[in-house]
Amino acid sequence: MFALKTMIAAVGLALAGTGAAYATPAVTAAPTAAATEAPAADAAATTTANAATPADPALAQDGAPLLLPVEHVGQPSDRWIDIQTQVTPNGREAKWFHNAILVPLISVICIVVLALLLWVMFRYRAAANPVPSKTSHNTFIEIIWTLVPVLILVAIAVPSIRLLAAQFKPAPKGAITLKATGNQWYWTYEYPDHGDIQLTSNMLKEQSEVPAGTRYRTDADGPRLLAVDQRVVLPVGVPIRLLTTAADVIHSWAIPAFWIKLDAVPGRINETSFTIEKPGVYFGQCSELCGARHGYMPIAVEAVPLPQFEAWVKAKGGKMPGAAAPAEAAPAPAPAPAPAAATAANDSAPVENVTVPAATTNQAATANPGN
Repeated sequence: MFALKTMIAAVGLALAGTGAAYATPAVTAAPTAAATEAPAADAAATTTANAATPADPALAQDGAPLLLPVEHVGQPSDRWIDIQTQVTPNGREAKWFHNAILVPLISVICIVVLALLLWVMFRYRAAANPVPSKTSHNTFIEIIWTLVPVLILVAIAVPSIRLLAAQFKPAPKGAITLKATGNQWYWTYEYPDHGDIQLTSNMLKEQSEVPAGTRYRTDADGPRLLAVDQRVVLPVGVPIRLLTTAADVIHSWAIPAFWIKLDAVPGRINETSFTIEKPGVYFGQCSELCGARHGYMPIAVEAVPLPQFEAWVKAKGGKMPGAAAPAEAAPAPAPAPAPAAATAANDSAPVENVTVPAATTNQAATANPGN
């Protein structure tokens, strides 16, 4: 009896070994195929990721900005006596109004008043008039000095009110929205129409003010106290809707070249609009006393052509308004059905390699408990 059990156990072990020999190729073949396909899949995924997130078109390979500031444009200039060059329609009208109407009018008024003062001081001095005049009223002169200022104010009010209304005119349909939030002491920006792109803009310090290896200001970034680590990028020739608010205290978003100065008030959103007419880099600052570092929260706007702005939006992971999502724009084609012959061959292969050893293994397992 003992010899019979021993023989049965030996036969079971032999059959189990044969089953394992059949089963091993089927188990190891799958990891081998997966290991062969994994590098190709990883390479395809990497290529797709790189295509989806292209390099920032506003920066060079070393991270420096490509668009350089121009002297006397968009920034203050030493010994420059005039309003900055204006690159928006409202700014051009305001500069014309200032230079062509207000300055000449003020100059004439100052000269006339100074001449009258000098004439009165000389003509009616005590030496020339030992007996003072008894005249107390002159109707004609009183009408003149009342009517002339009224006419001057009316002449100023007409273009002034028109300019004021233009500054707060609602943005037209299709405008690009930029939301600026003032913080102590830096600016954060959002592009709500372009997939919620968000930027944080801080002032760049001088090389002597930062530790080694830290980015510092260069001439390519802009003037001292005005250069920032992340510029606001906006398109040229497209209306911009500017929204301002604040996270702590009152700030003010101001760029002289745009003729823009809009308060940023906590708990409130103020709005204005403008259109940039020329590409370039334009600088501004917070114009509301907001604390100890009020003078260290500059603004830098990089105005670029619309195609370059679209490339920048794509590089930031956003999309232009109205653009279809990648899945909607190019739907993936449905997988082609496998040929019937290949399907039959694939179905028959596992049965030959796996099912037979499984049955043999079961027989071995049945023989072992008898032991």
